[in-house]
Amino acid sequence: MGGWNSQGKREADSLKKISTAFLKKHGYLNNSWRSGTITWTSGWDESKSSVGIDVYAMDDGDSYLRIHYTQTDRDTNEKKDFDYKIPLTTTPCRYGGKRYWFTCPWYKSGRYCGRRVATLYKDGGYFACRHCYNLTYASRNLSGRYKGFVSIPDIEEAEMKVKRYYYRGKPTRKYRRVIRLNEKFEYGFIAMASSLENRLKKVHKR
Repeated sequence: MGGWNSQGKREADSLKKISTAFLKKHGYLNNSWRSGTITWTSGWDESKSSVGIDVYAMDDGDSYLRIHYTQTDRDTNEKKDFDYKIPLTTTPCRYGGKRYWFTCPWYKSGRYCGRRVATLYKDGGYFACRHCYNLTYASRNLSGRYKGFVSIPDIEEAEMKVKRYYYRGKPTRKYRRVIRLNEKFEYGFIAMASSLENRLKKVHKR
């Protein structure tokens, strides 16, 4: 189960998740069809859970992520099979190539989501975007020196506002903002990692 913040929102960081970055890292987005398994380890007893995935990421067709697994109801102990597809879409990268995104196909309060997101979370029976589950991030609750750092949802929200990426061969204003946020996120992550490393060194010296 994920943690909760002071506003009563569940934090996404500790939930099971699937990201396009993970799929790319493991070769699922190389203009091909691939199947595999994603496994998570959690709890003091290091219990494992997994889902099967099939990824169709081709230039000449509709790309998608298929997720299939069996889930046991905690109250009734009954098992239920899940098998569904999440559409994949792409946007152009600054120096060529493309970046993959999930298109969340679920509904919240009777309204279709359709958001373009980089990560899906499981806080119920299905994997969906953080908006559908009303999730927050631990990074959103940071204060002090880390308050100004860019988070993944900041980038996702900026991406959603981009309607056109280039005009007369140059990035549009909204796309330039996405580029700046990506760069700031990378710098902030490096700075945070460096700060934590220095703190650990000081602790070990004591």
